[in-house]
Amino acid sequence: MAPSPEASPAQPPPQRRPVTLLAATFIVLVCVCMLVMQLWQTLRAREIQLTEAKAAATNLAHAVAQHAYDTLKQADTILVGLVERLEKDGFPAGDTTRLHQLLASHVSELPQMHALFIIGPDGDWLLNSQSKASPELNSAGREYFNYHRDHRDRGAHIGPPILGRASGAWVVTVSRRLDRPDGGFAGVVMASIDMQYFSRYYQRFAIGHSGAIFIALDKGIMLVRRPFDENSLGRDISRLPLFLEHLPRAPESTVTFTSGQDGITRINSYRRVQQYPLVVSAALSQGEMLVGWRAEAELHAAVAAILTLGLVLLGLRLLKQIRLRAEAEGELLTARHALENLNRTLATLAMQDGLTGLANRRHFDTALQDEFSRAIRNASALALIMIDVDCFKQYNDNYGHAAGDACLREIGKVVAKSSHRPGDVTARYGGEELVVLLPGSDLRGAIAVAENIRLAIHRLELPHAGSPGGMVTVSVGVAAFVPVGRERRPLELIEAADKALYQAKAGGKNRVCAHSEMLERCA
Repeated sequence: MAPSPEASPAQPPPQRRPVTLLAATFIVLVCVCMLVMQLWQTLRAREIQLTEAKAAATNLAHAVAQHAYDTLKQADTILVGLVERLEKDGFPAGDTTRLHQLLASHVSELPQMHALFIIGPDGDWLLNSQSKASPELNSAGREYFNYHRDHRDRGAHIGPPILGRASGAWVVTVSRRLDRPDGGFAGVVMASIDMQYFSRYYQRFAIGHSGAIFIALDKGIMLVRRPFDENSLGRDISRLPLFLEHLPRAPESTVTFTSGQDGITRINSYRRVQQYPLVVSAALSQGEMLVGWRAEAELHAAVAAILTLGLVLLGLRLLKQIRLRAEAEGELLTARHALENLNRTLATLAMQDGLTGLANRRHFDTALQDEFSRAIRNASALALIMIDVDCFKQYNDNYGHAAGDACLREIGKVVAKSSHRPGDVTARYGGEELVVLLPGSDLRGAIAVAENIRLAIHRLELPHAGSPGGMVTVSVGVAAFVPVGRERRPLELIEAADKALYQAKAGGKNRVCAHSEMLERCA
């Protein structure tokens, strides 16, 4: 006798609880993965932004250092000539008009030059570019004068910033010692450089509200700074991390640290100036450099939160449906796989030419942009082959568009076989035009590939009554260059290949013409 229902043990619906648990786990994992991926992308974007900021700071420091070197070198070159002249001929005993005119001429020729001075061994001004004589003025108390009086060093000396006694303007001094024939101290020649010259130059750079540029002596005395502050001129900054920690390790580098002056964290690129005891620093505020990234990160975080919330709500809805009908899980899973397959199929079709099976124009444009950027980074060559079927309109007129499509398919197969490397791209550019993109290939290699394609198509011996040779032929244009050294655009490569293709057409068709910056020829 069959057991009664009361005697049967209660059995829960099979697999319902495991399926529910699996679905809940899946939803949690998707949410976590999405959030982790979003976090990784955000951090990666921050890293890229900081890398670009470091490169900008490095370039800025290099420009500032070169400007400082050029400015000082021009002034120092004049001082070297004055020292040689005065030590050889002596200071004029009589009329100093010609010497004064020489000083004034040097000052007028250099925009950074404020004045030139010849100072005697007692500190009196013997001559300067502004007036022939200033006996009432004396530089005996100036740092540069005391340095040369107490040191026999014949090199250039860069002094701390001072206020000019005659003009009242802030200047930086470059000076050299004068010696008597017996080696004794004979005075100083000094060039004063207008501080505003540096300030005007630094104003050209976009460094943000908290960016900073400065030049300091290598012993830590501030000479010039943007933003300009008179209180900072001549200030001892030798206790800052730049001088205490970083300069002793490397003469030039890019580091990130918090400023001891204003507490702002900056990306600081520094370097010593060639031949002169100077250090330049270009610093960009890390916070300002990350403003755009921060806004984008907040937007992405909000989108991720909304998507996560939506996914959670959808998951709860799904779990409710699972509890109501366990069998719906299989149907949903099947539908999801079908949708994924459909998306992959659509993605493939979106990047493929339906007639020839080659990549389509959209795929080619993307590949060209990517390979062009890679060629710039790697300083490598990039070649493009542009193929056009000769007299194709006549072919369509004579044989019909269906035959024309079949002809293009045959030619597309030949072109596809020419691509042997993973990075090569063969595509239908439009109409009867096909292209082959060859990363890392120079002009000689690209011409060889193009000639092989032309010969292979010729060997197909496709009849063409409207062609001079009686069969289908192609004209091919080839271009290649290394896109570095000056600004380049991917369009230039297409234009160059198109120009070569035009030459092939104009030269009688069924031939390969090449174009490069150094060569134009047809084969």
